[in-house]
This record gives sequence, C-alpha cells and structure tokens, in this order.
Amino acid sequence: MQESKHSVILEQKKNLTVNGVESVSAFSEAKITLALFGGERMCVIGSGLKITGFSKTSGVFNAEGTVLGISYGGKSFASRIFK
Repeated sequence: MQESKHSVILEQKKNLTVNGVESVSAFSEAKITLALFGGERMCVIGSGLKITGFSKTSGVFNAEGTVLGISYGGKSFASRIFK
C-alpha cells in the first residue's frame, strides 16, 4: 500500500505537480478531481486545464493550464494548511 503523504507544487498558477495521487477521478478543461492515497480528494479548478502526465506507479500527477483554486478534502487548500 502506498503511503498517505502527498505534496502539491504550483508554479506561476500554470504548472501543477501533485505527489501521492492514486487515480484521476474526473477531468475537464475547468476541473480535475484526484483521489489521493489515504482516501482524501483534491479538486483543481481553472481554465484550459490539461493533464500532461500521471504515473499510477509513482503517484505523480502533472497538469498545465490556469489554476484558479484548489480544494482539498472538501475544504479549501489554504484552510487546510492554516488551521
């Protein structure tokens, strides 16, 4: 079983890398939903979003486009970090 730790790197609101991804649940140019190891979910909201890479073996996910927001486990990513 994969470890439940994960990380998010967002560069210039355009390039997204997420580690610890189990699967891509849904995707469109406006929203990408990821299932993370450990049962958490992450939603990426934006425009012109496209998946540029995903390795189920390593759990590394990459996407490009304009990222407008990230919600994590049903809460905003910022509220999760700054509780």
